Amino acid sequence: MKYSINGYITATTGKREELLKYLLEAANEMKNLDNCQCYIVGTNDEESDNVYVFEVWDNEEAHKASLTLPVFQTLIQKAKPIIAGLKSYPPLKIHGGKGITN
Repeated sequence: MKYSINGYITATTGKREELLKYLLEAANEMKNLDNCQCYIVGTNDEESDNVYVFEVWDNEEAHKASLTLPVFQTLIQKAKPIIAGLKSYPPLKIHGGKGITN
């Protein structure tokens, strides 16, 4: 079964577009990881500071390992100063569905 993470990151006031840029950079880099099945970034027009992320991985270990890669460490360091909060929903075991491809 696949492993997923979903939730949202709240940017400091007025910094959502900058945070969105970093998360879209991460999404682009995820294309290079075979064990990342899905990395979707979205926003809600009624929430001016939140950016939502939905990820599907081969397993939890693959997700944890990705966080140690230099490219993602760099993006995390860039984004940290503008992150006001984080809300994660319970991890899911994925039984089926369809991901987005670009």
